[in-house]
Amino acid sequence: MPSLQQYSTFGLNTSCTSIQSFSDVDSFLSLYKNTDVCYLLGGGSNSIFTETFEGTVLVNEIKGISHFDDENSHFLRVGAGENWHELVKLCMQNEWFGFENLALIPGSVGASPIQNIGAYGLEVDTLIQTIEAVVLSTGEKILLKNEDCQFGYRDSVFKHALANKVLITHVNFVLPKVYDLNTAYGELAALTNPTPHDIYHKVIEVRKSKLPDPAILGNSGSFFKNPIVTHDHFKTIADQYEHVPHFTVETKSADDSVKIPAAWLIDQAGFKGKTLNDVRCHPTQPLVLTNLGDANGSDVLSMARDIIASVSDRFNIKLEPEVRLLGSKGLISL
Repeated sequence: MPSLQQYSTFGLNTSCTSIQSFSDVDSFLSLYKNTDVCYLLGGGSNSIFTETFEGTVLVNEIKGISHFDDENSHFLRVGAGENWHELVKLCMQNEWFGFENLALIPGSVGASPIQNIGAYGLEVDTLIQTIEAVVLSTGEKILLKNEDCQFGYRDSVFKHALANKVLITHVNFVLPKVYDLNTAYGELAALTNPTPHDIYHKVIEVRKSKLPDPAILGNSGSFFKNPIVTHDHFKTIADQYEHVPHFTVETKSADDSVKIPAAWLIDQAGFKGKTLNDVRCHPTQPLVLTNLGDANGSDVLSMARDIIASVSDRFNIKLEPEVRLLGSKGLISL
């Protein structure tokens, strides 16, 4: 069985029945119709195979970036198999600004709308115009508007009604030429009159200082989502702990909610730097679990479940994984 170790940034030594890659829709459909059990994979930064996968892994390598602009905006059509950070770099080099807060996020362009990736106060859905996809059951090509995607915090229709039903082939972005720079979050707030390039370089600097490079230390970035709670729930926590980091989240209801960093919750629960065999909760960013070299899927799941249970007991908050965990038959839950 072929190894999956190089196809997932967490780097567990697991395998699958077969691995196939495709670079266009026709080759994908040909492969897909001849597989009984399969999993669609992009850059592998958000998928952890915890054991041997009894099926075929289909790797999306649809490439290509095209650009045009008008008086107000830049428009980009990007193949789902393109690397996300390489896209951001290209845009910065050409002064097609807007992606700067999302620099150095691992993974592929096709995975970005599924997770609705975000960082430093910006989520990618605000820059997505449409998404091109193929319906797996029929091979029909469809175009989804932004509102069709039901974007939410680290969420989209691709995790729900369209989960395992479509293949994203291209993402179409629109980058306004005039917009307000987003500097309200974290270390960006200390910048004085920053340019997009200043934000881009600061984001990379901070991410490198806090987050391990998956090429050196296996990881899948943020393992858990930052939980969103009611104001009353937050007040209960703030009454017991001084200086709880938090951010107001605008909602459609009358009352806004509060986002609490999962890293702070995990740290308070005592897991920062904690190790279970070869799985470690990262010492400088406890939101990240790492593979010290010979981790196995059982230890990853055990560490994650221990964190969830401890945070739940202490704060009455159930953390949800941001990563996609796979067992022998496909996606599994904690």
